[in-house]
Order: sequence, then C-alpha cells, then structure tokens
Amino acid sequence: MAGHSHWAGIKYKKAANDAKRGKIWSKLARMIIVAAKTGGGDPTANLALRYAIDKAKAANMPKDTIEKAIKKGTGDLEGVNFEEVLYEGYGPGGVAIMVEALTDNRNRTAPEIKRLFERSGSSLGTSGCVSWMFNKKGLITVPAVSVDEEQLLEVALGAGAEDMEQAEEVYEITCDPGNFEHLKDTLKEKEIDTRVAEISMVPQSTVAVTNVAAATKILNLMDALEDLDDVQNVYANFDIPAEVVSKVESQ
Repeated sequence: MAGHSHWAGIKYKKAANDAKRGKIWSKLARMIIVAAKTGGGDPTANLALRYAIDKAKAANMPKDTIEKAIKKGTGDLEGVNFEEVLYEGYGPGGVAIMVEALTDNRNRTAPEIKRLFERSGSSLGTSGCVSWMFNKKGLITVPAVSVDEEQLLEVALGAGAEDMEQAEEVYEITCDPGNFEHLKDTLKEKEIDTRVAEISMVPQSTVAVTNVAAATKILNLMDALEDLDDVQNVYANFDIPAEVVSKVESQ
C-alpha cells in the first residue's frame, strides 16, 4: 500500500501555495450542493455533507458561501443540477487513472477529459476498466516527525483504522469510509497533526515510476485533469519516489 498517497501529498504541498482559491471553492461548492441534494441539508444526519463542509472549512471557504451551497442543494435557492460521472483510463506507462467529475453538461466534460488523455499519449477506457483496481477508503496522513509511531498506531487502531504504514515522511492510515469521521475526530482530540484527510480511492497495488520523463507526463496529466472545473478528484496507482518528484518539480 505504501506510496499510494503520493498524489494526495503532492496536491497538499501545492495547495499550500495555490492562488486558485476561487476554483477550489467552486469545486467544493459543487460537492456540497450534490451532498445536500442527495441526503438533505443537515450535516449531523448526512455524513457526505459533513465531509464536504469540513473540506470547505479547511479551504477557508466563507460560512455564507457554504450555507448558500447547502440551500442550492436542498432547493431553497435556485441552482444548477450537477450529476456525478466517473471516467476511467490508462495514463503514461499504463498507469490506471480514475476521474470523478460533477458536471451539468456531459457533452462538455467528456471531450475535455478525452483531449487531455490523448494529449499525453494516454487513452480513456470503458466503464469498469480500472475501477476494479481500487478500494474506497478513508485516508489520513500524519507527519512522521510529529508523533511516536507506537502511540499513533495504538490511537489509530483504537479509533477504527484498518492499516498504518510509513511512506517516506508520513504515516499513511487507512480505514473503512464509515469510520473516517470518528478516526479523524479522535486524532484531532489527541492533538495529532494530520496532513491529508479524505475519502479516497486506494489502489490495491501500485506501478513504480522511476523514469523522470514518464513521471513528468503522469504528473502533468494529473495536474491538467485536476485543473478542469468539472473534475472533483483524480486517482491513480502510480508510485513515484520522492527524489523523482523533486526532479520533476525542478524542471
């Protein structure tokens, strides 16, 4: 499992200096709208909405913006009708990629995603072609320098974690999605610093990518996909060593 959170970690580092806050808020607003539409506007009874609100707060989205998104989802305010669409394909080097989108126009979104895949020498596949390689899990990473490993393991397992491994500078903790909120709250109560905390699609195995040129193509494709307004999340099964990522970033 170690290495699967590389993209989550890379995204985290970039988000710390990301000037595209408006775009991030727009994506999170869509997430809130869909969650509220599906399960209602009460976050205490709608875990998907609570998760979306927590992500919005972590991105410093204003309270009134969050409330408006909820009302659009429940129908109290007029809003756009978004639908969830999953795209699957193979990236450079045969890396499996899944793209989660929330769109109001499939005829716009699908060609945009297909164009990005083809531009990188990759290809979109049929439904189910790579999703079988992933499992839906709660994923939390904790900086290794901030906590004792045995202490963290004891707390995590006691709060419902399924597994914990060290991947370079972080501990990766995974759990069943149903235990995610409890695990996250427990770590917060214990004042354990977390870096990434999200519901993620975790690959069952990873593809090692040590070639800088191949890694560059993969990361550029992931970046381009993430940059599309309709795209919410991008998952892949690559494992790029930190030293290779550093070389890509220094180009």
